[in-house]
Amino acid sequence: SNFDREFQGTVTVRRALQRSLNVPAVRLLDAVGPARLVGRLRRAGAEPVLSELSPAGLAIGLGGVGVRLTDLVTLYAAIARGGAPVMLRETRDGPPPAAAQPPVLDQRAAWYVASILSGVPGPSGVAPDGLAFKTGTSYGYRDAWAVGFDGAHVVGVWAGRADGAPVAGLTGIDIAAPLLIDTFTRLGRRVPLAEPPPGILTVATAGLPPPLRHVGGPRGGDALGAEAPEIAFPPPGSRIALVGEGGARRFTLKVRNGSPPFTWFANGAPVAREPFARTAQWSPDGPGFTTLSVVDGRGRASRVQVFLE
Repeated sequence: SNFDREFQGTVTVRRALQRSLNVPAVRLLDAVGPARLVGRLRRAGAEPVLSELSPAGLAIGLGGVGVRLTDLVTLYAAIARGGAPVMLRETRDGPPPAAAQPPVLDQRAAWYVASILSGVPGPSGVAPDGLAFKTGTSYGYRDAWAVGFDGAHVVGVWAGRADGAPVAGLTGIDIAAPLLIDTFTRLGRRVPLAEPPPGILTVATAGLPPPLRHVGGPRGGDALGAEAPEIAFPPPGSRIALVGEGGARRFTLKVRNGSPPFTWFANGAPVAREPFARTAQWSPDGPGFTTLSVVDGRGRASRVQVFLE
């Protein structure tokens, strides 16, 4: 059940994370796999403490794993850096430590998480004001957490007893979050969060292909018994003239394979939806590199980058 003992039915991933809903978190972890999550934690530089008697289970999605405050700050620093791992240090003396690990998250995935966390409601009477943050409360009210970042700083707050004894009413949103926001206020002017990277989808749930509106179910080509879609035109790396005879040009986009309906995107924004046709018309906004993508009716995608001149 959720922390508030209520069940909210079908919700978006954004709302589930912002409201700290337990049920969606466990369902997502069940689909991804606890071992993969632990691997990503370690890739980021965290050192999760787990039982040596049994493999990690779904409980780690709700806090059933030992972590330090420095672990959480390291994880959030990677999200703030667009998925790149960050090695913490205690002083500014000397060169920063090198992060040898591969990226923790894809840059787009990190931006999506930061975007969601920037909409988390603040504690009563306090406005987060563009801050991406998250709170947490350990089982039995033993720890209250709050970790957040803006475009330049990452701050972590822990509150509790040093002996681990429970404290009645100790919650992250009521105790740790006000300290977090006050810390950013003392740091001075808030630095804006990073701009969205190329390839971000900016579309409402209703505008997505049906398979992408709900989490769950296989999406691989082999499992679906059909070939994945492939953009047939324009080819990747092509250069396209914006103006032809008679003024601004409209281009015909073409896709082979895949299953309709097809939804087309240009730099993450939807530009066309074809229920059956494998062609669509597109009018570019201006010159420069443009990422075109198409998603078929089963949630599979193809992407190319072209240059408009």
